[in-house]
Amino acid sequence: MANYISGLFAKSPIHPLQEHMYCVYKGIKNLRPLTKGLIAGDWDKIETAHKLIVDGEHAADILKKNLRHHLPKGLFMPVDRRDVLDVLLMQDAIANQAKHIAGLIVGRKMVLPEQMHETFLAYANRCVDAVKQALSIINELDELVETGFRGREVERVEEMIKDLDKIESDTDTLQNQLKSILFDMEDDLRATDVMFTYRLIEWMGRIADDAEKVGSRLQLMLAR
Repeated sequence: MANYISGLFAKSPIHPLQEHMYCVYKGIKNLRPLTKGLIAGDWDKIETAHKLIVDGEHAADILKKNLRHHLPKGLFMPVDRRDVLDVLLMQDAIANQAKHIAGLIVGRKMVLPEQMHETFLAYANRCVDAVKQALSIINELDELVETGFRGREVERVEEMIKDLDKIESDTDTLQNQLKSILFDMEDDLRATDVMFTYRLIEWMGRIADDAEKVGSRLQLMLAR
């Protein structure tokens, strides 16, 4: 009987979810030195950042599998099991996307046109900012549970989600600027370089898009 009752009141998965997101961010922040290396043509810096991003994705993947495996099925979890799994997949997508970006740069030995340097660095930085903001929001989950998803804490998190939306909007603006710069240069570049540079721009933007999805999922949880 005691085991049955303890099974109903399942251990909270919030801390492992927060730990996973922190691991994702630790890998993602290496997009900054990766971008600086790309702009400077510094392949030592690029390869170091690439390794840290890949290692970060691997560490996050281990945490993801552990959380999935140990995620309780008790009736009285503080948050819905489906919500936890959805947020976990969104967080995981961020780490995977960073690995794809780093792999593209290294695999193609990419060179970024000088006209794009300043805007692309701002773009990458803002995408990392989006993930950092998503991490801050996830770190409020335990407080939300303690307050029963009510009161001032909800208002605080809703403001944080608005800030995340603003950051993601900034990345959209920068992405459009980069595409415009590249469009004007197309005739002066090899077709394959143009294609893969567009891909790099799109993939970087997905980092911010996926971070915003984490915030949107939390917003749905608040609305219930």
